[in-house]
Amino acid sequence: MSRPVGLPVLAESDLVRQVARRLTDAIVQGRLPPGAKVAEAAVARELGISRAPVREAARLLESQGLLKASPRRGFFVRELSSQEVDELYDLRLCVERHAAVEAARRLTPARRDALRRQLDLMHEIARRDDPATIVEADYQFHRLICEAAGNGRLLRLFDGLASELRIVIGLIGRLYDDPAEIARTHEPVLAAIEAGHPERIVAHVDHHLGVARREVVRLLESLAPPKPSRILPPEA
Repeated sequence: MSRPVGLPVLAESDLVRQVARRLTDAIVQGRLPPGAKVAEAAVARELGISRAPVREAARLLESQGLLKASPRRGFFVRELSSQEVDELYDLRLCVERHAAVEAARRLTPARRDALRRQLDLMHEIARRDDPATIVEADYQFHRLICEAAGNGRLLRLFDGLASELRIVIGLIGRLYDDPAEIARTHEPVLAAIEAGHPERIVAHVDHHLGVARREVVRLLESLAPPKPSRILPPEA
């Protein structure tokens, strides 16, 4: 029997999406790490529901790139290679450069206040020393920038990339000894958006995401099992 991973009991309404959200949280927080099996029976028992909505939620997360189905074995948390993560960040840079410039152009007092409140929330969470929650708040900050850009297709593209990145997004919390540093790294990005200078905005987005990209890829490479040495045939 699989051990519980800390999933709270659900209400009856919209079970599939609730289960998907609980499983996503467990993935982001590292309770279901890459490669872990999502045991339908165990999850259903822990949530106090039948297996059917768990199976549908797993299929939903498979379509989003978080889980991978294996014939006759079930669903597993997808494992991303360092190359795949590097490619995701490459696309994310393209999306967020444009989003941040457009957000600055369309910035209203309400949108600026929403971004400021989110940044304040990140500082508050950092003081509570809650790495998993601050990483989620980090994601929400970037999503607010994409919302402020006013382009629905761009927002959907960001969500698709971020969905896959959620598999390793928990690693972000391991990159900083001081949780407050995660919040502080967003200050220059928001300041540049508020100032409205496109070149400066792009430079800060490139630096902010570039640091995370480099360090996450490096961390993934350090966690990867070593490749077997090639055995050369004996010389004649």
